[in-house]
Amino acid sequence: MSLQELRRQIDALDAQILDLLTQRAHVVQEVGHSKTRTQTKFFSPERERQIFERLEEANRGPLPPTAVRAIFREILSGMRALEAQIRVAHLGPAGTFSHQAALDKFGTSSELKAADTIPDVFALVERGEADYGVVPVENSTEGIVPYTLDMFHEKGTRLKICAEVYVPVVHNLATHAETLADIQKLYAHPQAYAQSRNWIRDNIGTSVEVVDATSNSKAALLAAADPTSAAITTSIASELYAIPLLAQHIEDSPHNRTRFLVIGENEPQPSGKDKTSIFFSVQHRAGSLMRAMAAFDAHDINLTMIESRPTKQLPWEYVFFIDIQGHHKEAQVTRALKLLEEHSLFVTILGSYPEAN
Repeated sequence: MSLQELRRQIDALDAQILDLLTQRAHVVQEVGHSKTRTQTKFFSPERERQIFERLEEANRGPLPPTAVRAIFREILSGMRALEAQIRVAHLGPAGTFSHQAALDKFGTSSELKAADTIPDVFALVERGEADYGVVPVENSTEGIVPYTLDMFHEKGTRLKICAEVYVPVVHNLATHAETLADIQKLYAHPQAYAQSRNWIRDNIGTSVEVVDATSNSKAALLAAADPTSAAITTSIASELYAIPLLAQHIEDSPHNRTRFLVIGENEPQPSGKDKTSIFFSVQHRAGSLMRAMAAFDAHDINLTMIESRPTKQLPWEYVFFIDIQGHHKEAQVTRALKLLEEHSLFVTILGSYPEAN
């Protein structure tokens, strides 16, 4: 077929897709009415996981799974907005990895609110000014984010963890300069610079002036105003501040990623592949922690994270945060948590939620 004929075929398919989306939208509106009557939460992470898994299993190509997920993420975001406008707080400013995590989980049809600090994110959700919050909790190279964990045991928040999302740490060089040789100044968050040091050394050199920025977003904003400067930043900040990317993926480690938690008042039902986050404390005696942790070995429960934090009440006393595979409503996990309670001062379930890919 000729190019013109192929384009006519694409136009016809687009019309069919739009018609199907309209039909789906009408059904979603009915779902929204049902949720309103039953006071059901409009964001259902377990349902969304099942949708993505079904679509990826049915996909026969040539679209890769990542493309299918991205397309349907936006479809779900737009459909969800027909039920209710979801307000999402994230660690700001706009253009950061936290902003990207919020978009990855909730899509562009959600109302995003940037907060200055992690406690501010929690506060916005607790006050009802946001429906959900997105906060960083763990980085694959830098480790745990203590401020997030401390919000659970120090502040006694009522919020639960209802989802998680992983964001690859991708650094890019953004600039209005035409070549690398034209760059005289480099704006960068210290951590972003440290994670891209080798690329900068090999491609720009050590003579360029490096100026610390408070965030990747701020770096892009500063570099956008000076044609002889550049920024290490995210692709979303590049778009936000209209500064072109001269080089992409300049990070030294291609495997670095950050895990974010979605906090809210949801308590997702089992999805078939879940994770449960808890924190607990044991008596300050020899062997106490070993006896408590044996509960998971006894019931064949896999741990994916363990971290200790000081109680800040008495010296050398700690609470322990752990992630386990499984939902707390599953019989095997229930038995393990009950045994854990027998060897602990207290056990608090922070949430069971679909495990992210």
